[in-house]
Amino acid sequence: MHMIPPPPDSVRLCIHTITTKPWAIEEAVERYAAAGVKGITVWREALAGRDPAAIGTCIRDHGLTVVSVCRGGFFPADTGERRLKAIDENRRCIDQAAALGAPLIVLVCGALAGQALAESRKQIADGIAAVLPHAAAARVRLAIEPLHPMYADERSAVNTVSQARVICNGLKSPWLGIAVDVYHTWWDDHLEEEIRASGQEGTLFAFHLCDWRTPTVDILEDRGLMGEGCIPIRQIRGWMEQAGFKGFNEVEIFSRRRWATDQTQYLEDIKTAYFADV
Repeated sequence: MHMIPPPPDSVRLCIHTITTKPWAIEEAVERYAAAGVKGITVWREALAGRDPAAIGTCIRDHGLTVVSVCRGGFFPADTGERRLKAIDENRRCIDQAAALGAPLIVLVCGALAGQALAESRKQIADGIAAVLPHAAAARVRLAIEPLHPMYADERSAVNTVSQARVICNGLKSPWLGIAVDVYHTWWDDHLEEEIRASGQEGTLFAFHLCDWRTPTVDILEDRGLMGEGCIPIRQIRGWMEQAGFKGFNEVEIFSRRRWATDQTQYLEDIKTAYFADV
């Protein structure tokens, strides 16, 4: 079968607002647009005290595409009441995404320290099932993001693309898929085959980029620019594209080191790294 080539890199670059955390969302929108960035993923913290619909209009007026909202999820809890609260919060997230004009919400699924991972995964699947009708009605897709096993205690019990596929295949909804983040998945020796299978199942919804610095001094907030670490980004991107993914390449970098620098120069560094390594 002849594969349609993906769009050029220049129109596929998306940046998460958390990447340039010191900027308010209004400044991030202006700066990204001026730099030629075409996509933006909005973190919910950036919307605090703002009208999502107005921010969505501002983003589109600057020629940017709203790629997704980060983040929903965190379904597991130790009581039924807390699980219901998590479901309600995810419904609010869906409403916020719809008002913003975002077609997708990334789910960091959650975990509960001391609870069996199998039980946490069941609660995740149950929570997603509970909010899927709301997402479908709002026409907002949900993407499960597998997180590195170092986060399996409290942040996510879904740690591989394979585990995310189990949930997707169990729920079988066109509104549910997977976000592949190279930071969380590069170590998995089954990653290529899992990406291929996800592509065949139509569940490759998002692709996130950064790099793994060595040594990593903070497991959350010491990510590197593309090319600064050991992740085979080009190879993984190739697997994504061979599997049919044609969406944005989303730069998502948590870095105290980078947040402490001049963000205008940092944005230029992101662009340079993106075009050199991706």
